[in-house]
Amino acid sequence: MATVNFLYRSSKDKATLNIRLLYRFNNKDVVVGGKTQLKVSREYWGNAHKKTLKNIRDVETRNTYNEVNEHLTALENHILKSFEAVNPSLVNKGWLKAVIDFYYDPTSKKTIPLDLVNYFDYYLDRKKNDISIMSSRRISVVKKKIQRMEDYLGRVILVKDINEDFKKQFQEYYDKESYSPNTQQREFKMIKSICYHASFNGLEIHPQIKSLKLKPQEVTHIYLTKEEINKISKLELTLEHLDNARDWLIISCYTGQRVSDFLRFTKDMIRKKGDRNLLEFRQQKTGKLMTIPVLNEVLTILKKRNGEFPRIISDQRYNDYIKDVAETAGLDQLSRGKRRINITPKAKKGTYRDISGEYPKWQLVSSHIGRRSFATNYYGNIPTSVLIGITGHASETQFLNYIQKSSEQSAIDAFEHFYN
Repeated sequence: MATVNFLYRSSKDKATLNIRLLYRFNNKDVVVGGKTQLKVSREYWGNAHKKTLKNIRDVETRNTYNEVNEHLTALENHILKSFEAVNPSLVNKGWLKAVIDFYYDPTSKKTIPLDLVNYFDYYLDRKKNDISIMSSRRISVVKKKIQRMEDYLGRVILVKDINEDFKKQFQEYYDKESYSPNTQQREFKMIKSICYHASFNGLEIHPQIKSLKLKPQEVTHIYLTKEEINKISKLELTLEHLDNARDWLIISCYTGQRVSDFLRFTKDMIRKKGDRNLLEFRQQKTGKLMTIPVLNEVLTILKKRNGEFPRIISDQRYNDYIKDVAETAGLDQLSRGKRRINITPKAKKGTYRDISGEYPKWQLVSSHIGRRSFATNYYGNIPTSVLIGITGHASETQFLNYIQKSSEQSAIDAFEHFYN
C-alpha cells in the first residue's frame, strides 16, 4: 500500500510543493521524492491548509483551499494509479518525475521507460521517421518475444538488466522455444542496439553490455546454378499462376533485387540510354535510388508479355509457387539448408521454426534465392564493385555473405580465368 504526502520545503514566502511517495517493498520502507508544479504561500500552507473548510471564513482563502485540494487530490490519484500499474522495482526518483511530468503534460516526450519492453515502444516512436516498415515490424516481433520471456521468468526486465545473467536466461528461453542460434544472435544484437539508444537518452545500462556477444551459426544457403535457371526458364507450364511466378523468379535471378523490390517492377520504370535499357527504382528497405541494367533474359520475358512485367502477386504466394516450379523442374537433389517446419503439428495453431537439415532442393527455394543466385553466378566473372552497384549492398562484406560457391568451385572458376 503506497501513500502520497505533500510538503512545503522552502524558505521563500511562495514556492512549489514537494511530494513524498511512501511504500514498502521487499520488507523495506521506501521513500521517493519529487516536486509538484503547484505554487502556494508559506502562510497559507502553514495555517489555512491545516484547517477544515468549514473553519475558514475568508472567501478568497476558501476558494484557494478548494483549488489546492482539487489539484493535489487529482495528482495523488494519478501517482497512486501509476504506482499500482508498475512493478515496484521500477520505481525511483526518475520514474516519479516522469509520472508527474505526464500528469501536467500528457503529450510530453519526457517520459522515458526504464523497462526493456516499454522502451521498445519508445524507441519505435523516436525512430518512426528513420527506419523502414520492415525494420519496425522486426523490432515489434522481438518486443513480443521479450514480453513472453518476462511471463516465463515472472519478472520485469529493465534496460540496465542486460548483462551476462540476462544473456544466459535469454539463450535458455530461446532454446526452449526452439529458436535457431542465428535468430538468437540477430535478436540479441538488436536488444543491445536498443539499450545503446537508451544510454544515449540518459538511462543506465550495465557495464557488461559491450562484451556480450552470441556467435552466429554457419548456415549453407542454396542458390540456382545457371543450368538450373535455364531448365526452369524452358519449362512448359500450363498453369498460369506457376508460369507467372516462374517469370518473376527468372527476373529476380537476373536483377539481383529483394522480393520487396522486384515484385513492384513495372514497364514505366524502364528508360532507354542509347541501345541499352535501364531500370530505375527506389529500394524499399534502404530508400536507395537504383539504376540497373535490364539484361536480355529479362527482356525476353517482357517481350513474351507484350512489354509488361508479370502479374503482381504477394510475397507469400510467390514463395509457395516457386517451390512448385522448382519441383516441376526436378530440383530434388538433397541439399543442406533451413526449412520452416511446424514443430507443434497437433496444436490447433502451429508453431513454425526454421530447422536446419537435408531436404530436396525444391523445398528450400524461397524468395531470397534469386538475389543470392545473381550474386553467386556472376561473382568472379563481373567486377565485385559492379555487382554491388546492382544489388545495392552497403558493403563488400555484406555482398560476400550472399556468395554461396564452395571453395572447390571457386578454385575451378579461378582456373578458367587463368587459362582462358
